[in-house]
Amino acid sequence: MKTLLNIIWLVLCGFWMALGYVAAGVICCILIITIPFGIASFRIAAFALWPFGRTVVRRPTAGTASLIGNVIWLIVAGIWLAIGHITTGIALCLTVIGIPLGIANFKLIPVSLLPLGAEIVPTDAPYPMR
Repeated sequence: MKTLLNIIWLVLCGFWMALGYVAAGVICCILIITIPFGIASFRIAAFALWPFGRTVVRRPTAGTASLIGNVIWLIVAGIWLAIGHITTGIALCLTVIGIPLGIANFKLIPVSLLPLGAEIVPTDAPYPMR
C-alpha cells in the first residue's frame, strides 16, 4: 500500500514539491554560509518525493545553533514551502482519493518550517531511532 500511495503521490504532487526544495537547496548552496540549509533542503526533497513509510522525528540534542538556523530558514524559505504544502494539501483534499495525500502534505508542514534538528526515519525503525 505504501508503494501505491508513493507512486500516486509522486505523480500528483511529490515531484513538484521536491523541485521546490531542490530550488531552495541550490540557492542555499550557492551562498556559502547557508550550505547547512541547502543540505537540509535536499534531505527534505527526498522525503517530499517518497514520503509514505517514513516519518520525521525531532532530535532532542539539537542545540541553539539549530534554533537560530530554523528562525532564519523560516523567514527565508520555510514559509513559502509551507504555503506550497498547504495549497497542494487543500487541492488534494477536494477529491476523495486525494484525502490521504492531502493529509500527508499537511504532515510535511512542520519539517518545511523547521528542518534543522529533525531526522527522517523509516516508520518501521526500532524504537531508539524515534
